[in-house]
Amino acid sequence: MGNEVDPTGPSTGRRSFELGVFTFGDHGPDPHSGLTISPRERMRQIVEEAVLCERVGLDVFGVGEHHRADFLVAAPEVVLAAIAARTERIRLTSAVTVLSSDDPVRVFQRFATLDLLSGGRAEVLAGRGSFTESFPLFGYALEDYERLFAEKLELLLALRATTRVTWRGSTRAPLDGQEVHPRPVQDPLPVWVGVGGTARSAQRAGALGLPMALAIIGGLPERFVPFAELHREALRRAGKESDQAPLALTGHAFLAPRSQEAADIAFAPYAAVMTRIGRERGWPPMTREQFEAMRAPRGSLAVGDPGQVAQKILDQQALFGNRRALFQMGLGTLPHAQVLRAIELFGTEVAPLVRRELEA
Repeated sequence: MGNEVDPTGPSTGRRSFELGVFTFGDHGPDPHSGLTISPRERMRQIVEEAVLCERVGLDVFGVGEHHRADFLVAAPEVVLAAIAARTERIRLTSAVTVLSSDDPVRVFQRFATLDLLSGGRAEVLAGRGSFTESFPLFGYALEDYERLFAEKLELLLALRATTRVTWRGSTRAPLDGQEVHPRPVQDPLPVWVGVGGTARSAQRAGALGLPMALAIIGGLPERFVPFAELHREALRRAGKESDQAPLALTGHAFLAPRSQEAADIAFAPYAAVMTRIGRERGWPPMTREQFEAMRAPRGSLAVGDPGQVAQKILDQQALFGNRRALFQMGLGTLPHAQVLRAIELFGTEVAPLVRRELEA
């Protein structure tokens, strides 16, 4: 298959350090008013956020897959296809695709279709999923959690390597030389592995020569450096250079012109989500004191004014050597106008600061 564009990405070119935004389509009552907008309106907002990301010069927009009421997006590729029709340059990624409970053939076909529609801008960020609702929903057993992901990732990589695939495993029917179409613009279709902080996942991504997206959503970021080192060491053992399979960091962010304003807007929605998830997992309720500690200079939350957020990105880049930073721009139900303002500040003030410093 011949490429229609440069294999590194769209003809507009790629930056050496990429910045982007992702969303799960948070959908629920406003923590202040108690009002909930319609799902249709929330979907419209997601597309508008992505269009603004491109307009202010960001590099990547991601949409995550969930199967629960508080996160609206169950089919990221469909949402990304709607965004593709409204944009020309920005990379379009899942964040993540829950590969363990999906069919790799259909995942490849859907993202190949998205790649064709977008002119070579699609990416798969494959993960095992931090929630478990998709497993019983699609008929999978949680005790097969590890085996499902390992086998399905193997098949996904085989599918992107060749049109006619022969494969056998224990998690789906075998393939005996069937052709899989359509084929994407990009050859190969970019596949990243999403890692939440397990050594085996970081080593697997490196051993397969795949880029890794490391989620840092709590604790001190420096505690996650060993996972980046495991990934790089596995890459070396596999005969790959780290620039062939770069590292991305993902986290939570929110911006306003003044630091205290950003914190005051973001806290209630953030605390509502973390407290709700915490009840499911045995965590205590989120307090303002914990939130402020997390957004301190050494914390995981990038919540503040543009200078603070830029410095946090630079500090983490110095620790990890990552080539991409993606942020969920406001976790929880935030007023749409405030999210748009945060994205605009991220693109017009934070991104230039970060790029100028890294280029220097």
